[in-house]
Amino acid sequence: MLKFLSRVKIEFNAVDPRTAACMEFLAQCNARKAQESNPACQLLVRCRTDDHPPQITVTFVNGVEETTRTLILEKGQHLETEQMFREAGEKWPVLIPEEELRRHAPGTKWDGQRGISSNM
Repeated sequence: MLKFLSRVKIEFNAVDPRTAACMEFLAQCNARKAQESNPACQLLVRCRTDDHPPQITVTFVNGVEETTRTLILEKGQHLETEQMFREAGEKWPVLIPEEELRRHAPGTKWDGQRGISSNM
């Protein structure tokens, strides 16, 4: 996982409920197999005290830097939804039958040929 990275910087507030994805990524980075794939990769962890959203910044070996805050927020929302369903005693993942997905929704115009619905 770290093979093509020179640095990973993980920033989060420990009491922020959106932190789950950051913690999972940190655990994966700390795994023996990941560490062995690139022992020279720097792993920087910054615990924040403000309300800044969780953020992971990776620097590739070619110097390109990428921030993955949006992905973390989306994954955090997914984990939060999963937890909500499990606590309510519902099965996860939720499987929506194909006929439900194709059902016409009131207030929309259905283009059955292209499978597109839009607001009228």
